[in-house]
Amino acid sequence: MSQQLKGEPVSPKQGMSLYRWLMLIALALVLAIISLGIGKLSYSWLPPQASAESQLIDNLFSFLVTLGSFIFLGVTGTVLYSIFFQQASKYDSSDGPHIEGNITLEVIWTAIPILLVVWIATYSYQIYIDMNIQTGMGLGHIHLPIKMESAMAAPMTNGSEEVENIDVQAKQWAWVFNYPEQGVSSTELHLPSDRRIRLTLKSEDVIHGFYIPAFRIKQDAIPGRTIQVEFTPIRQGKYRLRDSQFSGTYFATMQANVVVQSPEDYQKWLKTSSKLKPTVAENEAASEYAQEVKASFKTGWPSIAPANPPVVNYHN
Repeated sequence: MSQQLKGEPVSPKQGMSLYRWLMLIALALVLAIISLGIGKLSYSWLPPQASAESQLIDNLFSFLVTLGSFIFLGVTGTVLYSIFFQQASKYDSSDGPHIEGNITLEVIWTAIPILLVVWIATYSYQIYIDMNIQTGMGLGHIHLPIKMESAMAAPMTNGSEEVENIDVQAKQWAWVFNYPEQGVSSTELHLPSDRRIRLTLKSEDVIHGFYIPAFRIKQDAIPGRTIQVEFTPIRQGKYRLRDSQFSGTYFATMQANVVVQSPEDYQKWLKTSSKLKPTVAENEAASEYAQEVKASFKTGWPSIAPANPPVVNYHN
């Protein structure tokens, strides 16, 4: 040590070790930049952000893609480097160097996955809290130092604003939406933009999955239970509601339009629909079942008759 302090040159072995550390740091930075780019690109893989909650979900998805890309590129790069640059010579059949183990390395590769899992779990839990899907659960907030924000993200709406209450009835195989304050029923879900929505989900028969991909909202409707889900639409347009659970033979037909309108147009729709006389809505599941019953060729697969088509004020 004293010789080095007096100006002795660094040994070739020490210089090589320093060079390798600098190379590793440089490679890690390059991989981090590439991974961040892939994470930002992942926003374009998803449907348009049509609700305030979709921004939170997309941020979490981008974070996971960034982290996964960094790990994938690092592991793959290490494997390829070992294959192409660390091969034994053609006729070398000798054993490799005997390695007893490295306590420091073992601690590092044990601690890093644990920290990553805790980080992901905490961030995911924070997203769940921020979405506030279920109220009255006594869940506390966790404040994280790092959050990946979307360039397209708009601020969440104020939680103290007035809430629009809509009852959702699920049955094999149809969605029925009731607006209790206006006395309107519909097979098409109409929502005002930039306003907090509270849906009360009920199922008449089996478990159905209320899923709107553009909203990143998915909640099961369970028989015998009343479940509430809240979200805030922020983008006007027409979207699609699907049943995410296999609820029987015709579950693929259990779809509905979701129309996000300006508050003014929404109120006009409610006023117009309230004046319409309830009629029987078309139901694809009932139509397909009727065709199957009348068909001369029987498949032999067991099925059940769909529930009666809904009687509503408005249907598309």
